[in-house]
Amino acid sequence: EGMKPGTSGLRKKVEVWQGEHYVENFIQSLIDTAVEKNGGKMLDTIVVAGDGRYYNNEAIQTISKLLAANGISNIWIPQHGIMSTPAVSAVIRRRTLDGDGEDGEGVAQGGIVLTASHNPGGPGEDFGIKYNEGLGQPAGEDFTDALYDKTLEISSYKTISNSPSIDLSAPIGTQYKLTPTSTVTIIDPYRNYLDALKSCFDFDSLKEFGKREGFSMLFDGMHGAGGQFAQRVLVEELGLPESSLMRCNPLSDFGKCHPDPNLTYASELVKKMGLLADGSADLSLDATTLPALGAANDGDGDRNLIAGAGFFVTPSDSMALICDNWESIPQFASRGGLKGVARSMPSSAALDVVAEARGIPCFVTPTGWKFFGNLMSSKEMFDGKDYTPFLCGEESFGTGSDHVREKDGLWAVLAWMSILSNANEDAASDAPLVGVKDIVEKHWAKYGRHFYCRYDYEGVDSNDANNVMDLIRDNFVNGDASSVEAGESGIKLMDAVEFSYTDPVDGSQTSKQGLILNFQLPSGDPARVVFRLSGTGSAGATIRMYLEQYEKDTSKHGMSAPVALKDLAEKALSLVQMEKLTGRDTPTVIT
Repeated sequence: EGMKPGTSGLRKKVEVWQGEHYVENFIQSLIDTAVEKNGGKMLDTIVVAGDGRYYNNEAIQTISKLLAANGISNIWIPQHGIMSTPAVSAVIRRRTLDGDGEDGEGVAQGGIVLTASHNPGGPGEDFGIKYNEGLGQPAGEDFTDALYDKTLEISSYKTISNSPSIDLSAPIGTQYKLTPTSTVTIIDPYRNYLDALKSCFDFDSLKEFGKREGFSMLFDGMHGAGGQFAQRVLVEELGLPESSLMRCNPLSDFGKCHPDPNLTYASELVKKMGLLADGSADLSLDATTLPALGAANDGDGDRNLIAGAGFFVTPSDSMALICDNWESIPQFASRGGLKGVARSMPSSAALDVVAEARGIPCFVTPTGWKFFGNLMSSKEMFDGKDYTPFLCGEESFGTGSDHVREKDGLWAVLAWMSILSNANEDAASDAPLVGVKDIVEKHWAKYGRHFYCRYDYEGVDSNDANNVMDLIRDNFVNGDASSVEAGESGIKLMDAVEFSYTDPVDGSQTSKQGLILNFQLPSGDPARVVFRLSGTGSAGATIRMYLEQYEKDTSKHGMSAPVALKDLAEKALSLVQMEKLTGRDTPTVIT
């Protein structure tokens, strides 16, 4: 099995990882790469944590022995071995040499994160490992390419035998001496992450708002790592009732659910929020009886779904709303507002419109959080322009800021709580709550609505998937796209491009990041369809088709996205011959 990392680490079926020497070979290659990037000097301190999925604990034991055998002095493992991905980034970024907790002191130079993110877990399902570098950011392509090269030539690895087994449930501060020079310390999973969130939000104000008549929340942890952090933040810190949480106990198989917070896989939450499967409101329900704010996390706690009572907020709209309401968020307001924003290319242009109106620099990057890292750390790493405070996100339910160097599901939830709190600040205590729907519809009236939808064709034969991409590239990108007739729909293909990116911070170039078909609607408004092959699956290929069209007519803003985008979808699928080339007449998932 090849060990080439994708957009966020290496993901394979768990049985592959359980194969003889597989974890050892990958981790030894990772260590060798990290040492090489550190000027040939062995790293001193590494965090090892996972999202709690099947094989998490066994892999932690194996990895700890490898780190110790290679001479890494300090190995930090969170109690129970579970930590959300943004929390790992917070540990790397926020711990200091003097320390202030019972789990000691020091600064981590990197983190090994055991996660396959939103992919299912359990026997026969997915497992993954990714590496975060010294500023808490995911390893860049220079690192992962070097790592892959080392996996092709590795002939041996270092480990230790007869070392003590690590009790992951031991009290915080417990230490295990694996070698005379290497020590494992059980650390507090929450402290640094909680500090990071408290630097962004007014917890006292949010706690008070949580008591307001008409406000209630429902948070779905999807049995992932984020659930225990939601318990710590939402219940223990902000005082929300336990009934605000569902599925917040981490399970190794995620309760046999698919821990991806979208309309399909978070169906139980979606229903409780008064929504139908396509994100439209269930009109048979009384919205006043529903939670005011609904949210969900994925397996490793970095993604988020946001909904109001009978109202779904697309990730792209969510990011645009947070940008336009930065005054509501102390992290941004205390520093004079946002200095930069960024979105992944497949995300809708809703953010761009707000950023232009607000005079905020806006960047469009390839998919992968690592591309946001350079922008957030432009001054910190490269002595370049400071774009912080910074907001960024992806259409795949990822939102974050510069408080850590990962997307952060709970951060997005607290951002929305802050927006709601601010919107209701001057209202009488007995006045109806200004809700999520009110805020979003007011935003659309001001900026127009970007109807947005994503079709996922999962588990497609790799050759068939590549044939679809080759057809688009040959016929439209390299062919004459403008000669394609509009047909009965009146939707005209204007041009086609293949997205590439030159990093404005370090000048690095990334190519072949997605194929874009640009259309013009009969109204004259723009629309586009993006095609990408996903790099986050463990088997087969996933073709992702992203649909977007702009609508300024407020009378049409209430349409559901799948209905509004139906003609555009049919036009695009016909042009690329999806059914003919893949045998698929419907997508696996629509979000």
